[in-house]
Amino acid sequence: MNDFAREWDTDLREFAEELLRFDTTDGHEAPAQAFVRERLDALGFETYEWTADAEQLAGHDSFPDDPDEIPVEGRPSVGGVLEFGDPEAGRTLVLNGHVDVVPVARDSWSSDPFDPTWRQGGGASGSDEGDVGDGTETDARTLTARGAADMKCGLATCVFAAKHLHERATGDSATASLDGRVVVESVVGEEEGGIGAAAAALSNPYPFERDAAIIAEPTDLRPVTASEGSLMKRLRLEGRSAHAATRWRGVDVLPYFEEIRRAFRDLETERGESVTHPLYDRFPVPWPVVVGRVEAGDWASSVPAELTAELRIGVAPGETVAEVEDVFDRRLAELVADDEWLAEHPPRFERFSVQFEPSEIDADEPVVGAVQRAMEGRGLDDTDPRGATYGADARWYIEAGVPTVMFGPGNIEQAHFPDETIRWADVLTAGGVLADAAESFLD
Repeated sequence: MNDFAREWDTDLREFAEELLRFDTTDGHEAPAQAFVRERLDALGFETYEWTADAEQLAGHDSFPDDPDEIPVEGRPSVGGVLEFGDPEAGRTLVLNGHVDVVPVARDSWSSDPFDPTWRQGGGASGSDEGDVGDGTETDARTLTARGAADMKCGLATCVFAAKHLHERATGDSATASLDGRVVVESVVGEEEGGIGAAAAALSNPYPFERDAAIIAEPTDLRPVTASEGSLMKRLRLEGRSAHAATRWRGVDVLPYFEEIRRAFRDLETERGESVTHPLYDRFPVPWPVVVGRVEAGDWASSVPAELTAELRIGVAPGETVAEVEDVFDRRLAELVADDEWLAEHPPRFERFSVQFEPSEIDADEPVVGAVQRAMEGRGLDDTDPRGATYGADARWYIEAGVPTVMFGPGNIEQAHFPDETIRWADVLTAGGVLADAAESFLD
């Protein structure tokens, strides 16, 4: 058993289990955050707490313009700080995780999603790798709960990785002499665009600067240096209602929607060929366009005269949300110009929700090198930086000038998935890597 697992396995399991029992969907993070802060205090962290300012977030292009559309009340984020040697003489590293989770379709689960369930053997579905660990009985276990992969286990690992390093550097048998700080953050609202992290990036909640960050998203124990952005758009189409018995008198919005959907799917293909990035060659669809929600008509016996669809459009690192929005707006305008009805009844195609700008840092950043060296020291050979097709809080810190890499246990294919599962061996391995990476970065 590795040193991290030997020292913290039991405490980490208990912390993760308790955190997973909190239902932190839909802005209900406060009780879980009170638990996190209490545990950080008990472990010797100096704790901080902040709540996002809706008016400040509304002033950022990524958020809605109306502060009332940004739910911040009763949603505290928490940070815990451990200092090493002379903290002012060294660097400050943030280990970040989000405590919120997506809603649950309980009928799709084989167990209560907020009652952590342990199983023996069998890796989490979606992962193509063998177990990484020590071959012990504990390593063969998996943990199932909402947030197990995305990303309460990653957050829990940050806490004990920081504590592990602190004891290694400051205890009676200290093996490292370091200066600086490690900050562990538990932020809220990541699934809604990064409310807690955005607030921390736009208005530093600490009385010191931050030099780099590692976000423990489920990256399958690989370093992720680029994260895709996303444009959220709402399409509204207007037709003309008519009785189903005389449908030829109406104007059905569904064929128009299908035409627009095909045009956007063609544009997705074109962009996949013309917009390239070396970290995204492995994805069959690097910049996906998904129509996630459609609502049309008001009665089965009437021609549907109204349609609303909500889309998520991928934005490549190196692009901006505004640039991609212009591309799709122009493609829609071409369709409208070629159709008499659409020209007279132009669709509305407007932003909604939160926009995710893409993010990327150079692979030569010291924090990336620290993670890679720590991975190699723990027997992980696949240290090449990767890109992710999802958005994450990394973009907020990168925008604020804090180089940020993502590395954590679990597979993204388990995120938002029924029976969300993580292999405990990966959690223990990640803890050792994060502790070693922090030591390397502060050294």
